[in-house]
Amino acid sequence: MSWNSFGRVFRFTTWGESHGPALGVVVDGCPPGLPLTEADIQPYLDMRRPGQNRFTTQRQEPDQVRILSGVFEGKTTGTPISLMIENVDQRSKDYGNIAEAYRPGHADWAYDTKYGFRDYRGGGRSSARETAARVAAGGVARKALPESVRIRGYLVELGGDAIDRANFSDAAIDENPFFCPDPEAAKRWEALVDSARKSGSSLGAVVEVAAYGVPAGLGAPIYAKLDSDLACAMMTINAVKGVEIGDGFAAARLRGEENADAMRLGADGKPEFLANHAGGILGGISTGQDVVVRIAIKPTSSILTPVPTITRSGTETEVVTKGRHDPCVGIRAAPVAEAMMALVLADHLLLDRAQCGVTRS
Repeated sequence: MSWNSFGRVFRFTTWGESHGPALGVVVDGCPPGLPLTEADIQPYLDMRRPGQNRFTTQRQEPDQVRILSGVFEGKTTGTPISLMIENVDQRSKDYGNIAEAYRPGHADWAYDTKYGFRDYRGGGRSSARETAARVAAGGVARKALPESVRIRGYLVELGGDAIDRANFSDAAIDENPFFCPDPEAAKRWEALVDSARKSGSSLGAVVEVAAYGVPAGLGAPIYAKLDSDLACAMMTINAVKGVEIGDGFAAARLRGEENADAMRLGADGKPEFLANHAGGILGGISTGQDVVVRIAIKPTSSILTPVPTITRSGTETEVVTKGRHDPCVGIRAAPVAEAMMALVLADHLLLDRAQCGVTRS
């Protein structure tokens, strides 16, 4: 069985390939009566869309979403919502030279081993093109979240060069092609990406995604922990090789008193946390603080630098991956991480409502 669905109550299933006629997603479990139009979803797809600057793949896809079902007179009906995005700029001929040679770092050999054949045109289902469908589903998920919840994804490191958090500016995220909150780092990254691209190589990145205004009480203590579901969701994104919640691995280098998120009584009579090392989640349940997740994304595997490999018939050779590829796939991962955060939060909100019978905001 191939698993193409994610979620428990708010559940989505993606379909389609990189070089097929279209790709899309079916969202099931969305509450009825929510206002939803294509215009609500399109801005998020535009954030992820390729070919917008020289730092991403030059594949020209408009990524226009179409709602095929589940919406009537601008409101969700409670039935499955089907969304479709057409592929209009495929160049399958670019992949003719790797029809027999496995690309190191890609899923080529693993797919061939599992299924007995593979779609070598852009990687088929293993292509990051599939994430457009997730971003569309995330647009639906945001409509199911309280208006108080705001989700923001941004790069905090590219090619080993990290931002200075003292320079953090939310407004700057939308003012450069890297979703970078540090304007000075964004300037440095231009040269880094240009250099990698011109040399036929690629770079990795670290993306942070934060959800503000998340109500306390989402999640469960053991097998439906909010942080474990977030970690799983983020690991499903192409090229992600690591996930941190809150301080993550840095917490292992702290003492107990340093790591503890001390509490005081706020002016409104509710608990006030003095730190957020836990990333807004304790015991698998949200605390009402910002939910903070970071993902480590490896360098793009499709590069113009020759790499030793073998062919399907067992011959040793070298492979150069031609075509249009992101010199740093992490750049366009920020909107995808936002979408996965929204999808997990929507699912947990509905799970919590079913168990506890309350509407948290």
